[in-house]
Amino acid sequence: MDVKTKTMGTVQVEEKNLVDFPAGLFGFEEFHKFAIIEAEYEPFLWLQSLDESGLAFIMVDPFAIEPEYELDVDDKTLAEIGVKSPADVVVFAIVTVPANGKPVTANLQGPLVINRKNGKALQVVLNDTKWTTKEPLLKKSKESK
Repeated sequence: MDVKTKTMGTVQVEEKNLVDFPAGLFGFEEFHKFAIIEAEYEPFLWLQSLDESGLAFIMVDPFAIEPEYELDVDDKTLAEIGVKSPADVVVFAIVTVPANGKPVTANLQGPLVINRKNGKALQVVLNDTKWTTKEPLLKKSKESK
């Protein structure tokens, strides 16, 4: 499928990389259909709206940036997108790149949960206050040099 993107013009996307957020994303509830597209720099990916080419989010695997990351999503919530096994799930965090030079952050409190079997997805809000919506991607070293 050809997808018009925010940053790369029109790109070809395989069916397996299309996702449907039946409830939309927080603040963007009217947009449901998205494509996952590789970004120029690993480990980042684009979540590109299929309905609005100017709407795209950078995302990352939260476990790649925070090895101790954990999320507890109840079975009822996961059933909304047809999850039957933890192996069906892939999780991403939306990344914020501020224009003012402040640190790049990831939303670890509101991860995206995608059922890789059927392409249904949702954004959840974790009750665990350990994670924030603005977790720095680059942690400062605790060691002084």
